[in-house]
Parts: sequence; structure tokens; C-alpha cells
Amino acid sequence: MPKQTRAQREWRPGQVKAPRSVKTLFASTVLCLEAVLMFFFSLMAWGLNQNEWYAWWLLGGSLALAVVLIFTCAILQRRGGYAFGWVLQFVMLFGFIAVALVTSEGLIVPLAAIPGVAFMACWWYALNKGDQLDDEKLDRFRAEEALAENPTTEEHKND
Repeated sequence: MPKQTRAQREWRPGQVKAPRSVKTLFASTVLCLEAVLMFFFSLMAWGLNQNEWYAWWLLGGSLALAVVLIFTCAILQRRGGYAFGWVLQFVMLFGFIAVALVTSEGLIVPLAAIPGVAFMACWWYALNKGDQLDDEKLDRFRAEEALAENPTTEEHKND
């Protein structure tokens, strides 16, 4: 017999599965896109500054932030997960600005904040819209549960 996951072992016939969080899905998507951005940013920052003493620090710090962004997806639904995501938004924003201030290879400092601010806006939207959609989804789930427990007579006429 193939190995079963915990969810498969705990499943019982007739068990209704609670809906998944849209907020977590949206937030995880933003974090993964930010990780991809940080990966390419690390390559760009290293490539433009590879003859400087700080080039490896730029590469390592940016790659480390990309890894942390990916692993944050796993802790989003735990206590403090979304707050940690906010902290990472500010770390990324200030990281872009700090790299622009340290390097002198054609980076204009005000433009360095654009990706950080843009992703911070995406993060805010993902959390707010995700909350709204989760509330609507939960209301619909509860209505479907109530309907399944107490069907009306009109629905039995169609059976």
C-alpha cells in the first residue's frame, strides 16, 4: 500500500473540507515573485560591482533574502507570519536603496525605491483583497453547509 499523507489518513467519509485561504495564496505569490526579483537583482548588483570589495556581500545578502522570502510562504498562516512578511517588505525596500547608495555604477538612488514600493503595494493589496475574498468564501461555505444539513422542500421536488 502506498504511503499516505496525514490528511489522507485523517479523512473520513462525508467529511467536508474547509476552504483554503485566498489571502495566503495571494501573499505567497507576491513573496515568490519578490524572491525571483531578488535573485536577478543579486546577479545584476554583483555583475555591476564585481571588482569592488562589497560585490560578494551584495550577492550573498540578496540571495539570502530571496531564500528567506521563499521560506516565509510556509509560515504565513502561523502567528506573526504576515507581520514577518511586512518586515521583509521593508528589508527589501531599504535593501534596494542601500545598494543604490553604496554603488556608483549608474544606479540612480530615487529609482532604486520603485521595485520596493511597487512590491509593497502588491503585498498590501494581496493581504486586503485576500481577506475580503476569504470572508466571502467562508460565508459561501457556511451557507452550503447549512443547506446540506437542512435542505428546503423546493430542492426535494427536483430530486
